[in-house]
Amino acid sequence: MGVLWSWAWKIALVVIATPLVLGLLYNVVPAPSTLMLARWVTGQPVERVWRPFDDISPNLIRSVLASEDARFCSHSGVDMVELQGVIDESDGLNAPRGASTITMQLAKNLFLWNGRSVIRKGLELPLALYLNVVMSKQRQLEIYLNIAEWGPDGQFGVEAGAQRAFGRSAGDLSARQAALLAVMLPNPHRRDAGKPGRGLNRLAGNLQARIPREGAELTACLSAR
Repeated sequence: MGVLWSWAWKIALVVIATPLVLGLLYNVVPAPSTLMLARWVTGQPVERVWRPFDDISPNLIRSVLASEDARFCSHSGVDMVELQGVIDESDGLNAPRGASTITMQLAKNLFLWNGRSVIRKGLELPLALYLNVVMSKQRQLEIYLNIAEWGPDGQFGVEAGAQRAFGRSAGDLSARQAALLAVMLPNPHRRDAGKPGRGLNRLAGNLQARIPREGAELTACLSAR
């Protein structure tokens, strides 16, 4: 019994230490997502070309921030205002909908699994707070844009998404193209920025109209472009 407990503690320490170490390491090396790793292990295709932050279109950066996390620059990795609102509306049994900041999505993509569950959401919170301590906001966004799923066939990162949808680099996206890519993020298997239907075009149009209203605060924590 003592041996089993010893091994259990060792395994627990490894599980806890792994994201803490990787969170530091990913400041200097290109990070993969857990979904990318799963596809590699199972022999499924993975298409990803890493693009440094300064090589990504400002149109795309503003579009993703406005669409996914407009308070990205002002919160500490977890948007407590949004989270409290969602908790108040939750029935306490199912995973809360919404309130996932880009940092929380990054924590999920780097360390956790897909699917909605209270357990996963509970793990996202401390991991997001930790990432916000050890990574700059700009690095968080850079990694997020390079590991987010952006297509149905193993396209990860904005470069693969831009090439698939428009046949151009992530640095050359127009405002409209950037908006279309941003609004497909919640469902990259069913939404196609390259062949948008009426609904996706409407979402992109609404996003384009909203971006100017967000003001300079939207990108205040990022380097001037």
